[in-house]
Amino acid sequence: MANREALRELQSRLAARLQLARTEARQASWLALECAGQGLLVPLATAGEIFAVGTLEPVPHTQPWFLGVANLRGGLHGVVDLAAFLGLRIPRAADALREQSRLLAFNAALGSQCAVLVDRLAGLRSADQLQAEPPDGQPRPAFALKQWCDAEGRHWQEIDLSLLSRSGPFLAIAA
Repeated sequence: MANREALRELQSRLAARLQLARTEARQASWLALECAGQGLLVPLATAGEIFAVGTLEPVPHTQPWFLGVANLRGGLHGVVDLAAFLGLRIPRAADALREQSRLLAFNAALGSQCAVLVDRLAGLRSADQLQAEPPDGQPRPAFALKQWCDAEGRHWQEIDLSLLSRSGPFLAIAA
């Protein structure tokens, strides 16, 4: 009899944890990143896997922000220094990358074999943790969506990787 009650209690706890996990997954809307001190938010639906920076093979005659290609899980991905592409800093050499730097691959559903180099991952964010800021009137590329502010007063720029992967300047890697 005690075993049955223990089993029911265990099943009840597991069901509650599963429900909590489903709720939390729906609430987490963005992956938070840092590039050259700028906070960026990437919608989870457009983000793929995250990788440590490994060997990057340079490609001659490309833009300085195009770092080369990397083998990520057996697939060749073009690697873009996101901060340099956005004009937040000058491009860095691959050997100058920090230990916290990561490669964020685009979601495979986007059909783009690309990854962006980011300085640091800053966790997940949800809409209830952020407040939308009013437009500041500054011109922005189509892939730069809303701007947000968190409880600590930090500003975040939402970047849609789907729109980024189709933007003309991003696709023009030839120097």
